[in-house]
Amino acid sequence: MILGGLDVGTTGCKIALYNDKAELLTTYYKEYDVVRKNGQHEIDFNDVKMGVMMLLKQAVKEYQIDALGVTSFGETFAMLDEEDNILAPSMLYTDPRGEEECKFICEQLGKEHLALLTGVQPHSLYSFPKILWQKNNNPEVYKKCKRILLGEDFIVYTLTGNPQIDYSLAARTGMFDIEKKCYYEEGFQKLGVDVGLMSKAVPTGSVAGVVKDEIKKELGISYDITIVNGGHDQVGGMIGAGIFSTDSAMDGTGTVECIPVVLNEKPNIPGIYECGYSIVPYIDDKYACYALSYTGGATLKWFRDNFAELENKEAESAGKNVYAELDKKVPQEPTGILILPHFAGAATPYMDNDSQAAIVGITLETSKFDLYKALMEGTSYEMLLNFNTMKEMTGQIKEIRATGGGATSDVWLQIKADILNTDITALDCKEVGSAGTVALTGVAMGVWNSLEEAIEKLVKVRKIFHPNGENSKKYETHYKKYENLYKAVKGL
Repeated sequence: MILGGLDVGTTGCKIALYNDKAELLTTYYKEYDVVRKNGQHEIDFNDVKMGVMMLLKQAVKEYQIDALGVTSFGETFAMLDEEDNILAPSMLYTDPRGEEECKFICEQLGKEHLALLTGVQPHSLYSFPKILWQKNNNPEVYKKCKRILLGEDFIVYTLTGNPQIDYSLAARTGMFDIEKKCYYEEGFQKLGVDVGLMSKAVPTGSVAGVVKDEIKKELGISYDITIVNGGHDQVGGMIGAGIFSTDSAMDGTGTVECIPVVLNEKPNIPGIYECGYSIVPYIDDKYACYALSYTGGATLKWFRDNFAELENKEAESAGKNVYAELDKKVPQEPTGILILPHFAGAATPYMDNDSQAAIVGITLETSKFDLYKALMEGTSYEMLLNFNTMKEMTGQIKEIRATGGGATSDVWLQIKADILNTDITALDCKEVGSAGTVALTGVAMGVWNSLEEAIEKLVKVRKIFHPNGENSKKYETHYKKYENLYKAVKGL
């Protein structure tokens, strides 16, 4: 049996194919455009549909796919008319439109009430304020709207004709009752939006059906492909990383750094939502809590592009990875330099878009390699700050599983282990999100009995990094200063 994991991202989509022996067969990738102009950030779901179909056509030429799971980025939605035509470009979560509507939502429904009900602090990044924006600013377009679909259910509907969305992605609308697992109909009604426009909400890993005959014809196949709802991409990553209990967490370090943890029950702590943490339904009636830093790997890219021109050229000419070469030159000891890594504003727990980066503690003896290591330390301090803020609801985290580009740096992973004083497990899997989606798909198809069994086969451990006690003590001293750094520079 051939199982596929389709990940619909902001700038491109990817399909990874596995066999029922949990072996990765191949991957396919297709980019599409994002338009950022005049302060507006938009994507065309026609491009997304075209990209997915191109990948599927490539894949079915080489393999007979039995089932395909679908995950996607969150919040952004497409509006369809009665003939399934897309009515307007789709606003990305970073698009500032919807801020006034968000204020109106809070006035009508209550900010704290909504946060405790939906698991997210009302914010313009979520779908519902932008739905209201369309209603208020494009009334003629909105009148024609018969369906509102996010990335996952847009593709599921396109392929099967069944408008079905999983709980975790439905929660990213900002108008979904995460405890009752249904849309907040009273809120829809009070704000004048028809809840019937939304897709049916189902558990993560539900079968949506098989591809429609017209899709089969377009793909040039005669057999059925079963389509499975895979969920929000962060949930796919958590499953792929094997995060199933409250004593483990994922550290996904790409351009941004996302740190989701598992909760046994929905927290009723208003302050958690004030800090920007969001809660979505997870598997087995548990919940996932997302912590976020806007700049994880982006900080090292900034250093590479501005301060490592020589090392970059040397690495390119030798066919080596520049980050691996820079890692070789960092000092062994903690630097003592404190870097507030707010290069693109501050995410959790501050949620301060105006915050900027700061570097404190350099001398005439400081080298650029000290700064390079200090950037890795700063992002790790920020990670510890989030864990300490969340510990009221998470309990003790005993293991952190590292994924993404940052998980390839042994130096950075050891720094994280030392600063967090916790084991960091590096996974030997480049497609962790796809593996999680394939695990959901395989369980739905009866290939594996459980997600735990599937992930044990699909994802292997590369290396475990244990804290260095001596370094951990030094970092503990530096971290106590770091805790005060944001407040110290904020007023400036």
